[in-house]
Amino acid sequence: MSLPDWTRVRRLLVLRLDNLGDVVMIGPALRAIKAHHPQIHLTLLASPGGAPAAPLLPWVDQLRVHRPSWQDLGRLPFDPAREATLINALRGGHYDAALILTSFNQSPHPAALACALAGIPVRIASSHERGQALTFALPSAPDPLHQVERYLRLVEAVGLPATDRRLALAIPEAARTGARELLAARGVTADYLVLNPFTSCEARTYEPARFASAARIIGDRTGLAVALCGGEKDRSRAAALVERLGPRGVNLVGATDLPLFAAVIAGARLVLTGNTGALPIADALSVPQLILYAGTDLESQWAPRASPHLLLRRETPCSPCYRFTCPYHHECLAFSPVQVATTALQLLRHPRSRPAAAPTVTPTTAGIR
Repeated sequence: MSLPDWTRVRRLLVLRLDNLGDVVMIGPALRAIKAHHPQIHLTLLASPGGAPAAPLLPWVDQLRVHRPSWQDLGRLPFDPAREATLINALRGGHYDAALILTSFNQSPHPAALACALAGIPVRIASSHERGQALTFALPSAPDPLHQVERYLRLVEAVGLPATDRRLALAIPEAARTGARELLAARGVTADYLVLNPFTSCEARTYEPARFASAARIIGDRTGLAVALCGGEKDRSRAAALVERLGPRGVNLVGATDLPLFAAVIAGARLVLTGNTGALPIADALSVPQLILYAGTDLESQWAPRASPHLLLRRETPCSPCYRFTCPYHHECLAFSPVQVATTALQLLRHPRSRPAAAPTVTPTTAGIR
């Protein structure tokens, strides 16, 4: 397979149809593309769960949103017309090439077929399987490779070497101002912790009540406020956690969009989270974090690479299971709140525990449309 002629590519479609953290992690690959060919108009095709990350990725010129049937877990009805609508929309984009980014266990071929039917002449991906839909198929990397490096490996294989492999986000100044105002309105004007206890997957979730108890211990020991964060869907669970946090607890659950959430993380002394979207956001912003990391996934695939951090996980014979629910009572996360708090206090005492300056990223002028 020959390499694509990038001098002829004016419109590029990048597909990353997965969750929030997965989209955050494509940033270095997008940066490498734009560094070599700034004239390329880059469209990101993302799922509803990952699309909110697009405004933080300044290399994206346009966003398209689609929930793909080939990555659905049985909730979408069979509807060929929906896929025909996607293909027609892609055909109307007049793309010169498509770059399909996937996790180690996902196939790029359904997306490649959709792009082929849409008339996109160059279709690039890493793949375990053989097929006719890809015009450039890089043999898939070893499963333990970090997601960021998996994406960069593909971009570099098609002639676009990366000079910067770090995650980076561009937080709008309005979001930074909004975060300060939001916190101040709730009485937080000094250093604080962020507690982000919710994940999209039950098997990756440390019991939120225990997480809140640990955060209260940390707050009581340090005098730091604790900003409880989460999405709109988590509102019903927030009140009980804020009560458990005590007087230092501040409820931001459902009060932030993603840029505002990233700005709240950017100002934190420490982020307490699981293996979820807050992890790569804090990593991109060089904010220290304590991660209750379930055994569902290999640490090497998703762990922070730049931020000061500690991971808590117990070794179990079932890891990595890649399950959505845990049949073993979360043995891999069997830590008491005192153990979690003690580990977090160790991290706070570390000389690198204050957030370092995040990499500077200049937004593009085109913006998200």
